Amino acid sequence: MSVPQLSDEDVRTDQSTRQAKLKWVIVVAEEMPAGRAVNAAACMAAAVGRAIPELLGPDGRDGSGAGHPGLPWAGCSILAAGPQALRELRAKAAEKDELFLVDMPGQAQTSRVYDEYLDSLAGTKTEDLDYLAVSIVGPRNKVSRLIGKLPLLR
Repeated sequence: MSVPQLSDEDVRTDQSTRQAKLKWVIVVAEEMPAGRAVNAAACMAAAVGRAIPELLGPDGRDGSGAGHPGLPWAGCSILAAGPQALRELRAKAAEKDELFLVDMPGQAQTSRVYDEYLDSLAGTKTEDLDYLAVSIVGPRNKVSRLIGKLPLLR
């Protein structure tokens, strides 16, 4: 797993998100309540934004002159998957060097103290974690092959 290195040529704010060379998806457990799914997506988006700040477009101003922080120029699709599909997707993405993966194990939403989350994580093997969501960023064709025909989160 690595952080994609984007060149100026890769960052195209003048094109449709469907033309972008980079693809970003967040896949959440389909059975999760809406509030927890949104929480998982927001937390993982923060981690992606820190790791790949080039994903954010420039700030903008509206017609009244008020500023608006930049948003992801490549877009981000929020998809849904069952527990087994989510686990398999995470495992396959983790094997690919050109993809950046952020995951949210169940402990992340049950721990109120971050250090307790880290302790719980350290005491659990990868194969024993229950994943609530995963976020994948990478070359469009590689991400698309991994996610197949997963549906949009509804």
